[in-house]
Amino acid sequence: MATIPLQEPVYRGKPGPLFFAAGFRPFFLFAGIQAALALPLWLVVYVGGMDLNFPAAAAAWHGHEMVFGFAGAAVGGFLLTAVPNWTNTHHVSGRPLMLLFAVWLAGRVAFTLAGWLPAAVVAVLDLAYVPLLAVLLAKPLIGAGKWRNIVFLPILALFLLANALVHAGMALGWGDPMRGVYLGVALLLVMIAIVGGRIVPSFTQNWLRMQGRPVELRPIGWIEKGGAQASVLLAGVLMALAPGSAVAGAVLLAAAAIHLLRMSRWYGARTVSNPILGVLHLGYLWLVIGLALLGLSSFVDALPASAAVHALTAGSIGTMVLGVMSRAALGHSGRSLQVSKATVAAYVLLSVGALLRVVAPLAPDAQLGLTHAGGTLWALAWGLFVVVYFPIVTRPRADGRPG
Repeated sequence: MATIPLQEPVYRGKPGPLFFAAGFRPFFLFAGIQAALALPLWLVVYVGGMDLNFPAAAAAWHGHEMVFGFAGAAVGGFLLTAVPNWTNTHHVSGRPLMLLFAVWLAGRVAFTLAGWLPAAVVAVLDLAYVPLLAVLLAKPLIGAGKWRNIVFLPILALFLLANALVHAGMALGWGDPMRGVYLGVALLLVMIAIVGGRIVPSFTQNWLRMQGRPVELRPIGWIEKGGAQASVLLAGVLMALAPGSAVAGAVLLAAAAIHLLRMSRWYGARTVSNPILGVLHLGYLWLVIGLALLGLSSFVDALPASAAVHALTAGSIGTMVLGVMSRAALGHSGRSLQVSKATVAAYVLLSVGALLRVVAPLAPDAQLGLTHAGGTLWALAWGLFVVVYFPIVTRPRADGRPG
């Protein structure tokens, strides 16, 4: 079974300031800060309490910042931390990492101030992050000949294209900016299908073996050899280009069935007692639920697509990002993989918040209240993450090793 191990990193050379010794430190922390701040700001904008003077629908700002800001930082932190392990090369650290982080941060500021800045300036600052990230990752991946992991480079290229579509829609009127957001969501789901499909069964099998309950996972060949990823990509593209169509609905339901079959072979029910592992199964379950709901929305008028989209974003992407970041930060800071009660509370708050956000469009009379309650709980989850993990990512490794 193919895996992506999150093992001890290799640190070489002079890493510079501790906070910039490895990608997980700045990007995991600020992904959490971004989520904890941007979502409450959106709730204020949503009820008309603030005008961002945004050059497109305000929902485009919200979607963009969750996909390309929050999730973009999480993806960068994960890849910058994992690629050295896959390729046995040194970590991006010091000045290159500072530059990359500064570019990401500049993009967040520029996009939020898009109503007052020239469109070209906003686009350049916001679009610069992904190409720079790809350049920093390309050399070790290509140099080591790790072709099965080089797939992340074309995914990043498409992620950049999706972001460019948002800017083209805003500045030039070339279509709805939300199409770029939806394509970005689809690509994040593809990454979940790839990474989640490798680490969740691997971590589960290893943990159950350590518990004296060994199991043999029997993956289905065609699903693991591209079927899972292709189903999500096709479904996501149709979600962006032909939303609500019968074809899109059928493909989405098929994708949901494929991923349900896939995860049904991972013994997820046996991981309930291990929150740091069980949360990864929950994140993947949200993927199945979201795909199924979005597929059904093409055939059931009473089921709005927005409910399904938030199952995929606030539910699956949010849960998987929180689960992976909370685990990877502990492992790569030399700490045991045991989460605190506050982190477990963050897991619970995030999924309850996502559930309320999914239910909100189904209850018109209570939609506003449920939306605010769901968003508040989701943001509180990330606030807890920031409080708990700030000392972890800003202090030296617990085992005394560099990085």
